[in-house]
Amino acid sequence: MNEKNLSMLCDFYEFTMSNGYFKNGFYKRNVYFDVFFRKVPDNGGFAIAAGLEQVISYIKNLHFSEEDISYLRTKGIFDEQFLEYLRNFKFHGDIYAVPEGTPVFPNEPVMTVRAPAIEAQMIETFVLLSINHQTLIATKANRIVRAAQGRAVLEFGSRRAQGASGAVDGARAAYIGGCAGTACTLTDELYGVPAGGTMAHSWIQMFDSEYDAFKTYCELYPDNPTLLVDTYNTLKSGVPNAIKVFKEVLLPQGKTKCAIRLDSGDISYLSKKARKMLDEAGLTDCTITASNSLDEYLIRDLMMQGAQINTFGVGERLITSSSSPVFGGVYKLVAVEDEGGEIVPKIKVSENTAKITNPHFKKLYRYYDNESGKAIADELCVYDEIVDDKKPRTIFDPLATWKTKTLTDFTAKELLVPVFKGGECVYESPSIKEIADYCAAQLDLLWDEVKRFENPHTYYVDLSKKLYEIKNILLSVYGG
Repeated sequence: MNEKNLSMLCDFYEFTMSNGYFKNGFYKRNVYFDVFFRKVPDNGGFAIAAGLEQVISYIKNLHFSEEDISYLRTKGIFDEQFLEYLRNFKFHGDIYAVPEGTPVFPNEPVMTVRAPAIEAQMIETFVLLSINHQTLIATKANRIVRAAQGRAVLEFGSRRAQGASGAVDGARAAYIGGCAGTACTLTDELYGVPAGGTMAHSWIQMFDSEYDAFKTYCELYPDNPTLLVDTYNTLKSGVPNAIKVFKEVLLPQGKTKCAIRLDSGDISYLSKKARKMLDEAGLTDCTITASNSLDEYLIRDLMMQGAQINTFGVGERLITSSSSPVFGGVYKLVAVEDEGGEIVPKIKVSENTAKITNPHFKKLYRYYDNESGKAIADELCVYDEIVDDKKPRTIFDPLATWKTKTLTDFTAKELLVPVFKGGECVYESPSIKEIADYCAAQLDLLWDEVKRFENPHTYYVDLSKKLYEIKNILLSVYGG
């Protein structure tokens, strides 16, 4: 993707704070921020991390132009030496993140930033908007894909997306979440997400008859054409005309792959009737695609009703995640290095206990049961802790801390990997296909109970004993 300077795409208070850090010398101090979320969209059991590639591109191109500095000067509140500092601004910090496509859970870091205070502060807005948006869409897409029970799901949402980047990056995230392709051509050009599409109702209306429209299209594109059959009357004209054209144009060429698309009406009823008509005509290889305001619940109902659908095209309810349209990822300070380089943990305390943060520079471990291969728990540890999976490990039930679970036959894996070190990118971004395949493989390691749509099992996310004690000390100091 062409790199754009989006350095000014940040909340204005990042500049006021940074100006203050510069004036009092804090800009020389390294700080630690965690990116995490508190609640899974749609009350699901997990989310799917996405958006890292765009963060990497943003960090690499981070700088302030003369026009940017001139604009800030017009505000009349910024120190001239601070503006001069911005003229030579570059990110020098470290970033750790879970790879895109990783299932993630509330209150665990999906990214940790260690950088001088101003640098860490300046990237907050873009980091959050990229990770929040794409994680939201990847998570929604996967719910829809799972509802389709192995049938292909295509992302059709560009025209209903919230802006150009919402369409392009949303389609990318949908592919990570399991969609087979997209209608968004630019996402294919930029990222390699397979784009496709055939016709709208306007194509059919341009011709004197539905038959002529179908015939012309199949003559132009005889390799696996999809005909939209609901412009006039699906069962009386649309499907019969499609059958006629398939037989007249495709079969003489030895081509049997073709499809029809249903975009309105009672999809379940029409698909069953259409399937019967196609089979009776000998077009058993002809598949049926359905679209029109679908989501995971409608698709699940269609499957329960025995709808004869091979592919689903899902638009607005996917690209906007309309049932749960906001992913609440946050960017919170968790530690500061003092003048001697010692890491000092920091905590945010709130009367709303859900908003109390987990302090310190941390590692994130995922534990896998060696017998089943399934993921059984995640644990947040202090950065200098090493988990020995050859020894039993005790974790707490997240809903009842008086209950514990002892792990014995397990494998531990660190989830946060280095992305930037000293301002240089040390992470090689996988291809979009590799990310999608990785996501599918990681989801297979979750128990089905965690993947339920309603009342999913709460996955264990625990604090190590050391981190738990540090948190309690800070709560006793700052909690009143």
